[in-house]
Amino acid sequence: MKEPGTAATSSASPAVGRALDILTHLAGRSGPVRVATLARDLGIPRSSAYHILTVLAGRGFVTYLPHEQAYGLGVAAFEIGSAYLRHEPLERLARPVLRTLAGRLAQPVHLGVLHGAETVYLLKEQPAAARPGTVTVPLVTEVGVRLPAHLTASGRALLAHVGEAQLKALFPRPGDLITRTGKGPRSLGELRDLLARDRARGWSEETELVSAGFRSVGVAAFDHHGRPVAALSSTWYRNHRPRDEAYVRDLLRKGAARLTHAVSGRPPTARP
Repeated sequence: MKEPGTAATSSASPAVGRALDILTHLAGRSGPVRVATLARDLGIPRSSAYHILTVLAGRGFVTYLPHEQAYGLGVAAFEIGSAYLRHEPLERLARPVLRTLAGRLAQPVHLGVLHGAETVYLLKEQPAAARPGTVTVPLVTEVGVRLPAHLTASGRALLAHVGEAQLKALFPRPGDLITRTGKGPRSLGELRDLLARDRARGWSEETELVSAGFRSVGVAAFDHHGRPVAALSSTWYRNHRPRDEAYVRDLLRKGAARLTHAVSGRPPTARP
């Protein structure tokens, strides 16, 4: 058996390489791509592209959009990316950022990533209880908890920067936009409007969408392609105003910029 990374002789290897090329190509595009375009850009026969896309679609790595007659990344591709992000390197880089933010804000700060259509919380930092002005906030957002991404501030901060094809793949049916408190977007169009606003201003917020009486703000950090990799968020009692909401947003944005730099990332330069 050959070691990983050595040249392979199996007849299946070209197909594997082409499948990876297709996924990488779709990941670098801002929207769905037609088969003819994929075949031309990658220099592969159209019949081969159709065959590989059929297999990838069956496994959930790509999704076909019939109205556009094109393909985009599927939920399984997000799950693979999220699995990588849940590994320790990201947490090691983010922990000191969260610790600093929790201390300066005197309230909890979280690190969340997308896993399919859910937000998964990887880290939670609490401020020192002895600090004056610190408010103890009992939250459902503990490490490992999953919540609907369209309801959380961190999830929306990330969704605001995914492409239209990915958004349709994550929420293909109106019933996928569930609620926890009776509030929140009920249609993909309504969610799109919220995400466009969040993308334009550079941060997301939710008030009593996850838990009654609470409010959160989230800001995304980005990878070297300018794609969202994780989000920083902070939560407080709705009726308890922190020093200033703009101050909270500003600190979270600075923290997200610091994490973006730590992962050798860059902010997005164009709308997805």
